[in-house]
Amino acid sequence: MNNKKKKTMLQLPKVPDNLPQLDLNNQLEVDQYFNNGSIYDCEISNKCIERISFEKILFNNVIFTNISFRNIELTDVIFDKCDLSNVDFSNGIIHRVKVTDSKLLGMNLSGAALRNVTFNDCFANYASFGFSDQKNVNFNSCSLSHADFYESKFKNIEFNRCEMHQANLAGTSLKGIDLSSCSFENLTVSIEQLEGCIISQEQAIGFAKILGLVVKQPHE
Repeated sequence: MNNKKKKTMLQLPKVPDNLPQLDLNNQLEVDQYFNNGSIYDCEISNKCIERISFEKILFNNVIFTNISFRNIELTDVIFDKCDLSNVDFSNGIIHRVKVTDSKLLGMNLSGAALRNVTFNDCFANYASFGFSDQKNVNFNSCSLSHADFYESKFKNIEFNRCEMHQANLAGTSLKGIDLSSCSFENLTVSIEQLEGCIISQEQAIGFAKILGLVVKQPHE
């Protein structure tokens, strides 16, 4: 019998090559829909826009400062080497998006729907994913310390080699979620939602403490 874990098949962003450059700072004053363009080596600051939409967009080396794009729609979008710290993308619809080597400190994705999203080598401490609905999402080599996944819905979610100390997974079913390659000293979880969570032998000691068990070491 083949017991190997079935690899999640993600749909990658469909972003064309050689996209024309967009001057987002000026165009944000008149447009709320942007497609087929690249935005790079710039800062976008002090914008508060509801229901803005980006499709087939490449963001490269872009700093977002004091940005609130609630109910944002992102489809076929790549963020590469960007700073999205403290941006508000809450209640967004995020589909076929890839985020690589980016800073997401305190980013707000609460209530968002994420489909086919990849986070690679991102610093996402204190990021908020509370009440999010996630399907086909990969977190690869990310720092997620103190990140909030409270009462999220997970389907085909992977955490690979992530730092997750003090992450909040309370109210979130961890059935089928493999945390065995991740590192953490403590997690906030709901005991009734732990069934089926995949962990390493070393992590089992920490989870025993979460369950209120006293782990006796040999020869004690």
